[in-house]
Amino acid sequence: MNVIHGDLLELALAGHFDVIVHGCNCQCVMGKGIAKTIRQKFPEAYAADRATQKGDRKKLGTISLAEISRDAVRFTVVNAYTQWHWRGRGVKVDYDAIRSAMKLVNLQFANLRVGMPLIGAGLAGGDWNVIAEIIKAELTDVELTVVKYYPKRT
Repeated sequence: MNVIHGDLLELALAGHFDVIVHGCNCQCVMGKGIAKTIRQKFPEAYAADRATQKGDRKKLGTISLAEISRDAVRFTVVNAYTQWHWRGRGVKVDYDAIRSAMKLVNLQFANLRVGMPLIGAGLAGGDWNVIAEIIKAELTDVELTVVKYYPKRT
């Protein structure tokens, strides 16, 4: 797993990834964190999320996909359903859901360049050390880059 600092979405738009993966809750909102920015920049990803059943716990560990095309750049956004809700304090991420979603990503996107943020370790309250071990164990067939957000300074 390669870890870099940068802006995942800008890197995707610059052609660095074939796939970007981010964690979603099961409420079809995409209203905070990187999900909100993805919703704004890539409404196709939000449409894919909205095409799923709102509030369905059975979505945990599954994914929805959106094909993005901007100028000559093409990539897939994976909405990985890694938490059921966003309300309250404490850990909201479901580690088993991360494992299941990463297995699906590994199967579907083998041999491709995959970028992701620190899934589940921000607003979802998860332990990045635990999540990183799950990701390393499951994403064995992709070229993985984890992007720690680092905004451009002007």
